[in-house]
Amino acid sequence: MKITLDISFNGARGPVTLREAVQQLKARDLACTVAADTVEQKVTVFSACVERGFTPLRSEIMAAYYVAERDATSEAFDRGLITRAELEMQHAALARKLLS
Repeated sequence: MKITLDISFNGARGPVTLREAVQQLKARDLACTVAADTVEQKVTVFSACVERGFTPLRSEIMAAYYVAERDATSEAFDRGLITRAELEMQHAALARKLLS
């Protein structure tokens, strides 16, 4: 069975499709704990993984990995441990790995 964004599952508040769950995540204001661009990146990766047929759990893990790796390279740049070129190269490689 191919997993799509229209597959239903039982969420915390009852039955929901993955598409609805993604929309709810995008609509939720998480600014107090998570930066909006971080949520958007994670939602983008999660949606791409689901569309490629990965299970919701695997998609969540891959999205969390993407955000963590992206944040780690950004922090390394901010601390002067890598150059801007290295930062951009690592971000592009990460996006290719997970989004293509």
